[in-house]
Amino acid sequence: MKKKNIYLYIRILSLLGILLAIYLLWEQLFHPAFQPCKINSTVNCDAIISGAVSKTLGLPTPIYGLVGYTIIFFSTIFYKKKLMLGMAAFGLVFCLWIAYRELFELRVVCPVCIGCQLIMITVFILSLLVNKKEK
Repeated sequence: MKKKNIYLYIRILSLLGILLAIYLLWEQLFHPAFQPCKINSTVNCDAIISGAVSKTLGLPTPIYGLVGYTIIFFSTIFYKKKLMLGMAAFGLVFCLWIAYRELFELRVVCPVCIGCQLIMITVFILSLLVNKKEK
């Protein structure tokens, strides 16, 4: 796979991540009446919107995703592969920490968070490919 194509894939994935983070932030700030993420008491986004993981270090948790995906997006535009890998690694650890808290402490599943986690895992793997030394 060509590195230019990998950068394009990461760019597209980071834009999807930005959209998901904006959605969660919007839900958290405005609490709309219609919440498509709320399926039942186990499958919902309440943990991120208003629950125990709604804030991290005093900031709304979706902001971390928004900032992280934005930095990853711009790192693909300027071909900053080490920055991209570093942010993807941080994002992966952050996503896994959130997933752990949701699944094992709160016993809920956030569908949007799962989307973010899948995107971040993929971005991390693609970032590893971009950073792989050529022989």
